[in-house]
Amino acid sequence: MPISCATVKKILKEAGAERINKEAASTLHKYLNMIALSSAKKAVALAKHAKRKTVEASDIKLAIKD
Repeated sequence: MPISCATVKKILKEAGAERINKEAASTLHKYLNMIALSSAKKAVALAKHAKRKTVEASDIKLAIKD
């Protein structure tokens, strides 16, 4: 399930944005989903390399370090 555009807007609001341009939210939305999917794929590969079916927090931490 990808990160929703509404969630991205909430993140921007939490970061202090008063108003958010639709194109800005869309750009961040696309970027965050791309990064999340890439990190998830790396984490799955790390779990498989460790001969596990379960992705663990350590896999995620290693995946986002790169």
